[in-house]
Amino acid sequence: MHLETWKKNLYVIWVAQFLAMVGMSMVVPFLPFYIRDLGVTDQRELEKWSGLIFAGPFVLSFFLTPVWGALGDKYGKKKMVVRAIIGLALSQFLIGISGNVYELLIFRLVQGAASGFIASSLALVSSGSPEEKSGYSIGLLQTSISSGTILGPMLGGFFSDMTSHRAVFFITASLCLVSAVFTIFFVTEPEKQIHHKNVPSVADNIKYSFSNFTLSRALISIAVVQMSIAVTQPIFALFIESMTENKQYLSTIAGSLFGITGVATAISSPWWGKRNDKKSLNKNLFFAMSGASAALILHVVISGAVFLFPVRLLLGFCIGGIIPAFYTLINKNVSPERKSGVMGIASSFTILGNMLGPLFCSLLTYFMDIRYVFLIAGIMLLINTAFIKMKKLNPEKAGNI
Repeated sequence: MHLETWKKNLYVIWVAQFLAMVGMSMVVPFLPFYIRDLGVTDQRELEKWSGLIFAGPFVLSFFLTPVWGALGDKYGKKKMVVRAIIGLALSQFLIGISGNVYELLIFRLVQGAASGFIASSLALVSSGSPEEKSGYSIGLLQTSISSGTILGPMLGGFFSDMTSHRAVFFITASLCLVSAVFTIFFVTEPEKQIHHKNVPSVADNIKYSFSNFTLSRALISIAVVQMSIAVTQPIFALFIESMTENKQYLSTIAGSLFGITGVATAISSPWWGKRNDKKSLNKNLFFAMSGASAALILHVVISGAVFLFPVRLLLGFCIGGIIPAFYTLINKNVSPERKSGVMGIASSFTILGNMLGPLFCSLLTYFMDIRYVFLIAGIMLLINTAFIKMKKLNPEKAGNI
């Protein structure tokens, strides 16, 4: 059976992104332990460096992702996908050979410079999908990220316990190269999406985005949501360590709890995506963000790792309905010749949240127990929920919102 081009691209990019996310998420649960392996043993210093190392890639990628997006509109989105995934493979190899925490930070910055894989993949898929299927396509593509984060942390924890933390980075680099091969040989860029001349510049796209009420509010909300999620990530493994008596399989436990969030996200994202094509995006966002806020706040009162599983499932289910909804909204408000560029800006705001979250985490750990970082995250998300409720996004330009 011959698949339509947009469906073939969606499925192939899903596989490529899934493999890459498995690799990238394998390293997340034990990154603080890898920093400890590199010689940072003082607990306060470890918490500080964890925040810096987590934030590192997002510094350069915040500035470069819109540039890669604009280049995608001009030279082709497939080229940007391949460039980004090969860059990720190289950076993970370099991280694996780090000799100290300073080299680790530098190579994480290299990872950020090679940014844009998820943004480029999203732009390619959303640009080629029929308008009435855009919510579904974006929601389904989201499942590749969440599915990768299901398997990745559990595999990463297992491999790091069985071998070494360092070895996992080399496995990640290999998975990224496999993703690149899939993309090179099986993805076709629709002819109508290849632009050669007269594409808007990065500055034009930024001006366009912030002159539009719906786009500007969506971009700000994306950054706040992602910051609320990212602020807890650097200390999550240490949080699990603080409530776990048996330390023998600590990485496996942390990886499983981290990954279980992806289970719910993978299940919920297509469901939310279909709702976004048919129902009110404002209502969907309100319910999803309220639920995620409640799940984050519940972390504060949990006394044992086993009781975190249902809370992490709730968090994942709600996360599955947040970011894809914002991207669907943006996709429906942007003309084709700007799609990759504006999606790049949206991804840049996602990156901004990912960058500010860990830095804010490092600051918070100086003033409070790591448990209360989850409370702050929940309150931040709750405030953004109220913002969306009061400032409804424009229904006229976005269709059935």
